Amino acid sequence: MQSPTVSNFDLQLFGEGRHWHIYNVLGAQPCKLGDINGVGFAVWAPHARGVSVVGDFNQWQIGSNNMIPHEGTGVWSLFVPELQPGALYKFCITTASGQHLLKSDPYGQLFEQRPSTASVVTERGNFRWSDEDWLSRRGNWNWQQSPISIYEVHAASWRHHGSGRWLNYRELAEQLVPYVLEMQFTHIELLPVTEHPLDESWGYQTTGYFAPTSRFGSPDDLRYLIDLCHRHNIGVILDWVPGHFPTDSHALARFDGSALYEHEDPRKGQHQDWGTLIYNYGRHEVRNFLIGSALYWLDAFHMDGLRVDAVASMLYLNYSRKEGEWVPNAYGGHENLEAIDFLRELNQVCQSRYPGTLICAEESTSWPGVTRPPEIGGLGFNLKWNMGWMHDTLDYLQQDPVYRQYHHDKLTFGLIYAFSENFLLPLSHDEVVHGKSSLINKMPGDEWQQRASLRLLFSYLYTYPGAKLLFMGGEFGQRREWSEARELDWALLQYPEHQGIKRLVQDLNGLYRQETSLHGQSHRPEGFEWIDCHDSPQSVISFLRQSQGQVLVVVVNFTPIPRHHYRIGVPSGGVWREIFNSDSEYYGGSNLGNPYPIQASGQPWMNRDWSIELTLPPLGAIILNETGMAGAREPGA
Repeated sequence: MQSPTVSNFDLQLFGEGRHWHIYNVLGAQPCKLGDINGVGFAVWAPHARGVSVVGDFNQWQIGSNNMIPHEGTGVWSLFVPELQPGALYKFCITTASGQHLLKSDPYGQLFEQRPSTASVVTERGNFRWSDEDWLSRRGNWNWQQSPISIYEVHAASWRHHGSGRWLNYRELAEQLVPYVLEMQFTHIELLPVTEHPLDESWGYQTTGYFAPTSRFGSPDDLRYLIDLCHRHNIGVILDWVPGHFPTDSHALARFDGSALYEHEDPRKGQHQDWGTLIYNYGRHEVRNFLIGSALYWLDAFHMDGLRVDAVASMLYLNYSRKEGEWVPNAYGGHENLEAIDFLRELNQVCQSRYPGTLICAEESTSWPGVTRPPEIGGLGFNLKWNMGWMHDTLDYLQQDPVYRQYHHDKLTFGLIYAFSENFLLPLSHDEVVHGKSSLINKMPGDEWQQRASLRLLFSYLYTYPGAKLLFMGGEFGQRREWSEARELDWALLQYPEHQGIKRLVQDLNGLYRQETSLHGQSHRPEGFEWIDCHDSPQSVISFLRQSQGQVLVVVVNFTPIPRHHYRIGVPSGGVWREIFNSDSEYYGGSNLGNPYPIQASGQPWMNRDWSIELTLPPLGAIILNETGMAGAREPGA
């Protein structure tokens, strides 16, 4: 008996790669046929000789529930009466050669906990959302002129239960949401919580593209976390992996005995770096699978965006390959034309159907137009990770301050391209693993200098143009490298110096959100202006951030030498006041700075008619505004 969930129209749209609610058709759908309750099963397996559903309801007997093919579509379906949500199942694929393959459901919405791999029939639509106001405001959100400060979280290692086990989604919600509110981040980004077999992959080797991992509870438990975030005006972004998938035999690899989701040719279908398989983006049904997955998280879980992992590996046919190990495109080039088309369609569909969501590209090359509209040749992402800024900044700060004057270009070069894309500045998990050491331990010098340099880094992050992202633990100066196997070193917060770093990040988030100058034109060149980018001998930079008539002055001293009577040009002749100082004693610094208002003098300096004389703290950043302008506050307040 064919499934009542599959219509000819569904099959036509799927074959064209344009069925945006395919997750309500394929997979296991609790439904009714006439007066009979049951489950409709459907799966795409065009090269199979036969397909049956096996599970705990038929003692896993192959052939007990044989599926019926929809001719010419590759889709098989079956209605199993009286079956209830909670039943375990797999698809048994009989290949063209007669081999039996037991496969998890590609569209499964819940799976057993690892190491078991069966799919679970899941009831739909019972969660009662209370985020209508958030979603309404999100749809009219002008994100390009708004603060975006993202706290990147790995759910298994942010914090553990007192017994040592992981927090489940609901426990995570009750602890994470108050913390993010306290720290004043605008968004949480979750490392992939899509189902995956290996803890050590951090979720990046996904097997369940429509299923939140059962490690932390049920799909409704994850919905509770997201709903609670929205009720407290916190957005949630999902790290999502459409660039590759693992070779596990129970999952997508050679799904129907053929290279169905991947390429047959290993030069196109195998990812050499990660031991994974690459999607065949030229196949309509594969594109529909992936775009359907993206829409599912935005639809069924109210996610506020996706961070698309490893975009560079998708764009280039020769990514991490030597000559002769890749196949050129139809024009002889190295661009993956099918992947480009897929990404453009992904962005157009997601952003048109869910306005206000953010689709962010982790793209590490100089590919042009990543955040430009597809109509003018771009890929259509909202934001692109600025990997160049991240690498240059960390490389610079890892230099001994004595030698930083010879690397000054690493601070200034990024402004040449800073507005060529809508950039996000990432200090992500990738920078604190695999022997790279924690952020604070990257800094040279003694412990005082390391802490000062970390505060300096965060101050530079929040005053530089672009959205912000910080991986968990960095905000209080975690010293050990991050490990997915243990919780963060929260015990460090008993020490004043780590409390100070945490306060600094908290205040920077608050200042970034409060001051229009820091976020109103983050993606436009009008929002930034150099005061002086040439003082390499003293390793000092100074610049303006401005928007809607508001102006802030930022001065950063990248050496441990205090600089007294340091003169800079300013845009007007008013009274200037220090509103932030990373060297404040409140943050664990030496408290050197400018505690009193400073009257600008008519002495021309740096091609400006007005100037002020400052004291620059060691390894410190200061922010000033004109007295009486909105947003003035005491340092550390």
